[in-house]
Amino acid sequence: MAKYVFGVDIGGTTVKLGLFDTDGNVSDKWEIPTRTENSGTNILPDIAKSIQDKMSEKGIDKAEVAGVGVGAPGPVDGDGIIHKAVNLGWGELNLKKELTALLGGMRVEGGNDANVAALGEMWKGGGQGHKNLVAVTLGTGVGGGIIINGKIMTGATGSGGEIGHIHVEDNETEACGCGNYGCLEEYASATGITRLANRKLETSGKASVLRQGEVSAKAVFDAVKAGDELAIEIAQQFGEYLGKGLAVIAGVINPEIFVIGGGVSKAGEVLFDYIRPSFEKTVFHGCRNTGFALATLGNDAGIYGAARMILE
Repeated sequence: MAKYVFGVDIGGTTVKLGLFDTDGNVSDKWEIPTRTENSGTNILPDIAKSIQDKMSEKGIDKAEVAGVGVGAPGPVDGDGIIHKAVNLGWGELNLKKELTALLGGMRVEGGNDANVAALGEMWKGGGQGHKNLVAVTLGTGVGGGIIINGKIMTGATGSGGEIGHIHVEDNETEACGCGNYGCLEEYASATGITRLANRKLETSGKASVLRQGEVSAKAVFDAVKAGDELAIEIAQQFGEYLGKGLAVIAGVINPEIFVIGGGVSKAGEVLFDYIRPSFEKTVFHGCRNTGFALATLGNDAGIYGAARMILE
């Protein structure tokens, strides 16, 4: 009888792994380096070896393992095929099939890392108690994961949930990392907030604590909490863009709740003071009561969600 499940979150620098029981309790967490050289050919063998080493260490037989869930940074379709993961050096790769073979036939399920993290937040994090949610990660970019009726929405090629590339501004002259102009992540990510701040500092003559040190998303929201007028104007711009973007998503997905995570979310619930007005102004009336919550699992969301894929 299966007693255990492994959750794996593949990042560009490290691979996070977790050993869970079938009730979802984590008993061990560890990391290994992500070896991206040689087109990432070592990554899956390293993961398999690490799991097998942990099984030997804990005296776990293969028959006791329900499976291994994996989150990876790229589009992963319903068959476990990843369609290019640039940060890992992978082209198209059958993640599920290859890792299953390396693990001697153990069950493997794969998903996009942001979607998998959303599943983790639904299960054990800020989205507990909800089966329809959108997780929004405000980090270097803006990531998203969509959960409908408790299941990850992947889309046809695993690209569902790329909410950072919703178009929100027609007059942008700087290109987004994706090559388009005016994407949500150009204004709502940590780097986007810094961009808004630098533009405001250049065009406004107002005094601000932001003129005294390094400009960052954290500095902006620290200044907001201190009542800095210029910082508040920047936060209002951020909130207008993100609120509008989430209103678009709500009209399509109709989630019960948005769960906000990533580095920017460390500012706390003050973020909602700037997101909600724009959201409520532009959202379809049937979605106006959508909730907002902060993510709670942090960097562990991926391993929790990966384990949940096996236990569903």
